[in-house]
Amino acid sequence: MDKLRRVLSGEDRTPEEESSIITQINDMSTLSWSTRIKAFCVCFVLGMVLSFLGSIALFLHRGIVVFAVFYTIGNLVSMASTCFLMGPIKQIKKMFAETRLIATSIVIVSIVMTFVSAIVLKKAGLTLIFIIIQSLAMTWYSLSYIPYARDAVRNTVSACFEV
Repeated sequence: MDKLRRVLSGEDRTPEEESSIITQINDMSTLSWSTRIKAFCVCFVLGMVLSFLGSIALFLHRGIVVFAVFYTIGNLVSMASTCFLMGPIKQIKKMFAETRLIATSIVIVSIVMTFVSAIVLKKAGLTLIFIIIQSLAMTWYSLSYIPYARDAVRNTVSACFEV
């Protein structure tokens, strides 16, 4: 647990990282571990609640726009919650690492296109397509943080489609 705590809080640094100005600024505004965990939990639960409210709005026939906005904001808040565990700079670096670059790009594009299709274009079918793409991309992005999870999903899907 201590190793996880050191890695997530950024204490596991190399000497060249010790002297960077970003590291120094980050050290001045560091939250305690318990505060980080509490903020992560609150943010993550808030994101899930917003997504759930969007789903309820869809079933109460409030329209696809309300669903898309609540669902997408819920996803954004849930993603932002991880910034409390690692810090925003480290999280952004991890998001755009080579292994996650495509998934992150698809998530960002699908979030933007969900808002555009729901709010600007007001096209329910297109909005639903982008929500599905957003969900799949978020799942693939999330799996990138679990060792060998993507390989397991690939193998499972390929086994299902083998004849």
